[in-house]
Amino acid sequence: MLVPIVVEQTNRGERAYDIYSRLLKDRIIFLGAPIDDVFANLIIAQLLFLEAEDPEKDINLYINSPGGSVTAGLGIYDTMQYVKPPITTICLGQAASMGAFLLAAGTKGKRYALPNARVMIHQPMGGFQGQATEIDIHAREILKIRERLNEIMAKHTGQPLDKIAQDTERDYFMSGEEAKRYGLIDEVITRPLKGLKPVGSAEPGKDGGKS
Repeated sequence: MLVPIVVEQTNRGERAYDIYSRLLKDRIIFLGAPIDDVFANLIIAQLLFLEAEDPEKDINLYINSPGGSVTAGLGIYDTMQYVKPPITTICLGQAASMGAFLLAAGTKGKRYALPNARVMIHQPMGGFQGQATEIDIHAREILKIRERLNEIMAKHTGQPLDKIAQDTERDYFMSGEEAKRYGLIDEVITRPLKGLKPVGSAEPGKDGGKS
């Protein structure tokens, strides 16, 4: 995949960034791929970096993901809860499966979706091969994970645990407004809200003393 390069003028001349590094400079993380261990580690590293940069300033997490690995997604989730900065989550395109889970995990009151975004929740899936005993072990593990995911989803949405369990039996698709009523997000937005800093709005000269 080709990644665009952004060139900026500083007091020391031109400086080039790949587009994701430029967004990170404005405390924007883009979760825009299926979630696996490698991708999750990149998201986790960015969250930890931004906390180290400023533990009080909001982190903006944009989500356009079909979901992916449950354990990798839980690694991102735990880091979101672990770091000090408030985390604004914004869904564009889709937030499905673990993508929806992470969307709901943003700071309460700061979880958003764009008008045509789609949100989907469902139960974890897995396929296993091997001896009957091994299959049984994995089946019991996935049931434990499902129970834990439902508990976390109930916590962030305010929905009863039995409703979460029922709704995630099959793929459950929602529009932005439906996701708002469900408690997955707090608002559907069409423009950046106050507090969501536009890209490139760093203070003049802020980079001048940095190499």
